[in-house]
Amino acid sequence: MSEGLPAGVERRDIDGERRLATRGEPVYGEPTAESWRAWDPERSKLGGMLELGLETGLTGGETVLYLGAASGTTASHVADFAGPTYAVEFAPRPARDLLDAAEPRDRLFPLLKDARKPETYAHVVESDVDAVVQDVATRGQAEVAVRNARFLADDGRLLLAIKARSEDVTADPETVFEGALDRLREAYEILETRRLDRYHEDHLGVVATPK
Repeated sequence: MSEGLPAGVERRDIDGERRLATRGEPVYGEPTAESWRAWDPERSKLGGMLELGLETGLTGGETVLYLGAASGTTASHVADFAGPTYAVEFAPRPARDLLDAAEPRDRLFPLLKDARKPETYAHVVESDVDAVVQDVATRGQAEVAVRNARFLADDGRLLLAIKARSEDVTADPETVFEGALDRLREAYEILETRRLDRYHEDHLGVVATPK
């Protein structure tokens, strides 16, 4: 592990640039080199958090619950270096792409479920997961994280990207973020926050652990 990156995530020379990368089959047209695939931080909130140096607590090999997996862009990178990765996605169309991303990855388990209803997948997901990664573009993002705290190990990490515009397109992002953090603090201790605007406008990256 280098630069605070998990084992299995490295900086590699790909297409003439030094890029964050994981080893696995390409998913979204990303450039590759010698089985390494570039991890584009502009298409991945977690990738952006790693590029910006947030202390994610990820070391490689952990069990992950990924909420809001969409078509599998980030979830596929996570499954490249983590252990079992449960990827929850509600919308059928991106879920089909997620299934394709999971095909060559025996550690990626797609779940066509609603992240707001964790009881619908509690029988599948292991308890005491090491990390919950959340990128859910809906109102009540903090509420989703609180409802899924049940799965996290006591020393586990919530890695959350809060999208201000998904909560309220008219409100000041800082106001939105403060409201979300207040809700999160009911179940989590906030360890670190950082704006992700370099890669994702009006997004806040959050690292937290269960109370």
